[in-house]
Amino acid sequence: MSEKITPEDRERVALLRLITNSKHEFNKLSIRQLTRLQELVEKKDYSHNKKAHKSKMKLLGKINVRLYELTEGRSII
Repeated sequence: MSEKITPEDRERVALLRLITNSKHEFNKLSIRQLTRLQELVEKKDYSHNKKAHKSKMKLLGKINVRLYELTEGRSII
Protein backbone atom coordinates (compact mmCIF):
# COMPACT_ATOMS: atom_id res chain seq x y z
CA MET A 1 0.00 0.00 0.00
CA SER A 2 2.58 2.54 -1.05
CA GLU A 3 1.05 5.87 -1.87
CA LYS A 4 3.11 8.27 -3.91
CA ILE A 5 3.64 11.75 -2.53
CA THR A 6 2.48 14.19 -5.17
CA PRO A 7 3.65 17.77 -5.67
CA GLU A 8 0.19 18.87 -4.50
CA ASP A 9 0.71 16.92 -1.25
CA ARG A 10 4.03 18.69 -0.72
CA GLU A 11 2.47 22.09 -1.44
CA ARG A 12 -0.43 21.41 0.93
CA VAL A 13 1.90 20.33 3.71
CA ALA A 14 4.14 23.37 3.18
CA LEU A 15 1.18 25.75 3.48
CA LEU A 16 -0.17 23.90 6.50
CA ARG A 17 3.22 24.04 8.22
CA LEU A 18 3.36 27.74 7.56
CA ILE A 19 0.09 28.41 9.35
CA THR A 20 0.68 25.98 12.21
CA ASN A 21 4.04 27.50 13.16
CA SER A 22 2.39 30.65 14.47
CA LYS A 23 -1.13 31.88 15.13
CA HIS A 24 -0.38 35.07 13.24
CA GLU A 25 0.96 33.39 10.09
CA PHE A 26 -2.56 32.47 9.00
CA ASN A 27 -3.45 36.16 8.77
CA LYS A 28 -0.33 36.86 6.70
CA LEU A 29 -1.32 34.54 3.84
CA SER A 30 -2.33 36.23 0.60
CA ILE A 31 -5.65 35.67 -1.11
CA ARG A 32 -3.88 33.51 -3.70
CA GLN A 33 -2.26 31.35 -1.00
CA LEU A 34 -5.52 30.98 0.90
CA THR A 35 -7.40 30.01 -2.25
CA ARG A 36 -4.74 27.45 -3.17
CA LEU A 37 -4.74 26.01 0.35
CA GLN A 38 -8.52 25.76 0.22
CA GLU A 39 -8.37 23.86 -3.09
CA LEU A 40 -5.70 21.47 -1.81
CA VAL A 41 -7.45 20.75 1.47
CA GLU A 42 -10.80 20.19 -0.25
CA LYS A 43 -9.22 17.62 -2.58
CA LYS A 44 -7.75 15.57 0.26
CA ASP A 45 -10.06 12.83 1.54
CA TYR A 46 -10.07 12.45 5.31
CA SER A 47 -13.34 10.52 5.58
CA HIS A 48 -11.53 7.48 6.99
CA ASN A 49 -10.43 9.52 10.04
CA LYS A 50 -13.19 11.28 11.94
CA LYS A 51 -10.91 13.71 13.81
CA ALA A 52 -8.95 14.64 10.70
CA HIS A 53 -12.18 15.22 8.77
CA LYS A 54 -13.49 17.46 11.56
CA SER A 55 -10.23 19.44 11.52
CA LYS A 56 -10.47 19.76 7.75
CA MET A 57 -13.97 21.24 8.00
CA LYS A 58 -12.87 23.62 10.74
CA LEU A 59 -9.88 24.79 8.69
CA LEU A 60 -12.01 25.29 5.59
CA GLY A 61 -14.36 27.43 7.66
CA LYS A 62 -11.48 29.59 8.88
CA ILE A 63 -10.17 29.95 5.34
CA ASN A 64 -13.61 31.04 4.11
CA VAL A 65 -13.89 33.65 6.86
CA ARG A 66 -10.42 35.02 6.13
CA LEU A 67 -11.09 35.16 2.38
CA TYR A 68 -14.32 37.04 3.08
CA GLU A 69 -12.48 39.51 5.32
CA LEU A 70 -9.83 40.13 2.68
CA THR A 71 -12.21 40.51 -0.25
CA GLU A 72 -14.70 42.69 1.61
CA GLY A 73 -11.99 44.97 2.99
CA ARG A 74 -12.71 44.13 6.61
CA SER A 75 -9.27 42.72 7.21
CA ILE A 76 -7.84 42.99 10.67
CA ILE A 77 -4.12 42.45 10.39
